[in-house]
Amino acid sequence: MKIDLKPFDFAQAVARAGLRPDGTPLARTSGSAEVVGASFQQAMAQALGSVSQQQLQAAGLQRELALDNPAVSLEQTMVSMQKAQVGFQAVLSVRSRLVQAYSEIMNMQV
Repeated sequence: MKIDLKPFDFAQAVARAGLRPDGTPLARTSGSAEVVGASFQQAMAQALGSVSQQQLQAAGLQRELALDNPAVSLEQTMVSMQKAQVGFQAVLSVRSRLVQAYSEIMNMQV
């Protein structure tokens, strides 16, 4: 059994990983799903929008359950409510941590 080994091409391996030879990421094209350099503000706005959507969905399911809609189950409603609650708690903890970090920065000696 003969095994042929090819020499390792570092440049090709780095390019496949989406990096430049110095280790910095390659710029993505505008058509890619991931946007390089997305701001923290955009990430927070997206997270808040997602939590808001979950809360609206849970409220809608609660309303439909109260109106005895046969297509909506109690289990589905409870799971939706729990998802909305966990998301809201996560947003609150991030907000609390941001406020704490901001106050620590403001109290630093210059």
